[in-house]
Amino acid sequence: MRAEIISVGTELLLGQVVDTNAVYLSSLLPKFGIDLYYRITVGDNSSRLTEALKTALSRSDLVFTIGGLGPTQDDLTKETVAQLVGDEMVLDEEIAAKLRGFFAARGVEMPPSNLKQAMVPRRGRTFPNPLGTAPGVAFETDDGKAVILLPGPPREFTAMVDQCVVPYLQEKFGQTAGVIRSRVLRLTGIGESSVEDAIKHLLSSTNPTVAPLASPGEVRLRITAKAVDAAQAEAMIDEMDSKLASILGHYVFGRDDETLERVVVESLIARKLTLAVAESCTGGLIANRITDVPGCSATFLAGVVAYSNDAKKKLLGVSEELLAAHGAVSEPVAKAMAEGIKKVTGADIGLSTTGIAGPTGATETKPVGLVFIGISTANGTLAERHQFAGSRADVKLRASQAALDMVRMSLMTG
Repeated sequence: MRAEIISVGTELLLGQVVDTNAVYLSSLLPKFGIDLYYRITVGDNSSRLTEALKTALSRSDLVFTIGGLGPTQDDLTKETVAQLVGDEMVLDEEIAAKLRGFFAARGVEMPPSNLKQAMVPRRGRTFPNPLGTAPGVAFETDDGKAVILLPGPPREFTAMVDQCVVPYLQEKFGQTAGVIRSRVLRLTGIGESSVEDAIKHLLSSTNPTVAPLASPGEVRLRITAKAVDAAQAEAMIDEMDSKLASILGHYVFGRDDETLERVVVESLIARKLTLAVAESCTGGLIANRITDVPGCSATFLAGVVAYSNDAKKKLLGVSEELLAAHGAVSEPVAKAMAEGIKKVTGADIGLSTTGIAGPTGATETKPVGLVFIGISTANGTLAERHQFAGSRADVKLRASQAALDMVRMSLMTG
């Protein structure tokens, strides 16, 4: 079952509105075994919408339109679809009565233009709008394809999808289309190209499929399986998950919504260890990420942003001699910062960052993106040198990711 979503609205093309509706619907369709192949956006223009609908119906079995069901002249979706499939628009008296009641309940007279919303394709099956005035419509073409028209306002759209479209899909496809399930493996400390080289023999798999996606400091692998039922799909995913994990090893830190900070916090709590962080170039980003995790107070003692050399000396006990000899951005200073925050707070683990986030501040020997990350534990203190690329924000994010992963790896190796 191939599906397509057509989002209608010039405001979407102009970037004035983010299309959250299409995202919501896209995440819903796999539960019914429906493959979404295309998502397109067109403006409030009948000829271009007609062209988009013709293309969609030529290649898809199920077409959704979102938007263009309002009472104004530029709301053209119903009329355009009806004309395209050779249907006629008729007045639905039940919808008209509900519209009048909607306005009467608010003590106002219904504008004549709103009666347009009670005009529906004759062959259509209407969906009530629990939060607005624009009903949805579903109908089948002569060749058995389905077209579903949905309102654009997000609250109305979501309510109609949940209350009307889901039962419709269950009725029409629930027993025949199977199910689609996905799982995301999350990796850090390795680049996308290295991941692809390691698993290239698995990327050609068609069911389940494996699709890589890179973001700053992280690579994600989405495993997607289609099967007759959820249990079979999950079993297929489990098998592929096992293959990928055996190849990629410690680079895999979590799955689906497991963030690196959550994994680190939960690992610290499980081991009854505490953590404190001294940040320079990351400016508190590590502490912010940690404190986004519920329950972190059981393990996170403190975060200090020691940006200046004076702060490093006063707050962390970094010596003037060390700073003078090596500079703030150096391995010895990163180690001293980690030891200092560990000592000051009494934490089991001290973590530190010092670097040059850019775009200024670089020297011939210390370029933009150079970051040293230090960690101090009961087993000793060490620091790692990293060279990150990208904007100032990218460098900070990548450094925070590498620092959290340093804690994770320290916990894994004991």
